[in-house]
Amino acid sequence: MAHCALSAFSIMVVLAARTDNAAASGFALIPQSGSGLGNAYAGVAASAEDASTIFYNPAGMANLHGKQLVLATSLLGVKSQFSNSGSLAATGQPLGTVPDNGRKLIFIPNGYFVAEINPKLHIGTGINTPFGSTTEYQSGWIGRYQALTSKLETLNVNPSFSYQMNDALSLGAGMNYQRINGNLSSAVNYAAGVAGAVPSAVAAAAMNAVTNAGQAEGTTTISGTDAAWGYDLGLLLKLSPQTRAGLAYRSTIKYNLSGSVNFSANRPTAATLTPVVGAGAAALVANGVAASSADGAVNFAITMPDNLSASVFHQLTDKWDIMADATWTGWSVFDQLKVVRASGATLSLTQENWKNTWRVAVGANHHYNEQWTARVGLAHDQSPVPDAFRTARIPDSDRTWLSLGGQYKAGKGGVLDFGYAHLFISNSTINRNKGGVDAASTALYAQLAGSYNSAADILSVQYSYGF
Repeated sequence: MAHCALSAFSIMVVLAARTDNAAASGFALIPQSGSGLGNAYAGVAASAEDASTIFYNPAGMANLHGKQLVLATSLLGVKSQFSNSGSLAATGQPLGTVPDNGRKLIFIPNGYFVAEINPKLHIGTGINTPFGSTTEYQSGWIGRYQALTSKLETLNVNPSFSYQMNDALSLGAGMNYQRINGNLSSAVNYAAGVAGAVPSAVAAAAMNAVTNAGQAEGTTTISGTDAAWGYDLGLLLKLSPQTRAGLAYRSTIKYNLSGSVNFSANRPTAATLTPVVGAGAAALVANGVAASSADGAVNFAITMPDNLSASVFHQLTDKWDIMADATWTGWSVFDQLKVVRASGATLSLTQENWKNTWRVAVGANHHYNEQWTARVGLAHDQSPVPDAFRTARIPDSDRTWLSLGGQYKAGKGGVLDFGYAHLFISNSTINRNKGGVDAASTALYAQLAGSYNSAADILSVQYSYGF
């Protein structure tokens, strides 16, 4: 029964694993359980209260008994608004519109199963989406040459085990088989390409010709997939009957996504340009544009960062628990996004220069009785994105979490957890273009200058069944 439930849930994860980067810094996704949200995921490497500990610290399985199945989902609502403040239009193109991103609703599902083989050995499996990001803008917006759609989706299968060394120390480890899908789209400024390829005296006329023919702008879509392996390690230390400390590490996972680039078909043609520059020159320009915007195979590398978490959980009284943790994430592995054609030629290069980050959190539980528990949590999550290198694809910034939640033990092994968090996201500024800040890049990609005002809400529910 458990195997069938996890198999069905893995299909649901594939269908629903699209999210927004507001759920955590960078494109990491912290909401991998419903029980942890009420505490803002404080102390999750030490609390080890259900099978979702597979993700946060596999050694925590030693704290469980019998078998347990956990199914959870989080609903993320994101509100983001871009405000323009001095953006510059690309050559031959109108400035464009200011987007109204509105509110998006996204599901983040996950599931876990743990079995106690004997009092010392536990095994388990998790299915989740540790990384993901989606940003979508309307066609015709100011930054369309830098980003229209950006999607990063992962599916992670995480078989794990724990072993209790003695009454105080438990160790755990797991393997992570992770698949990734990436999709990037943007507008293409054909008018600027034509203007740069013809004599300056006729550049304006050439741009007018392709604009009148509906060939001034197109779109390009880059997509790719890959799969790779990683690992995670953990230890759980019982310092006293009331106090536990946990330490957990998840490794980097390196991808080289293989896929394709596809351009829309409305490229400038020789027939359109011939009345302006003559047949010979028109053919050269049209062939040049076609060569630079040819469909074909591409690949691009992305490395998922490693992270190290230290947590503590302490039972103050029969009614109160407190917990805290700190997590370091090695985001500096994401220094650039480079898309390369099969020939070895660089199709696109964006400098990211992300920095390593810290996330700190504190939380508390209040046990009203044997059935009901209330939770509260507070966290601060640093953004890895330097102001000078913020892009429209991931306009990330620092966020502060305020969380509330609860638990109801229904009896006969059933436990229902629920939580809510509001994320106060710092305003972020952007002042760059896809290729840099030079005039040539502005001509092709426009200069995007402005700020993002964002906020997010997360609602989670989790059902655990022990047997």
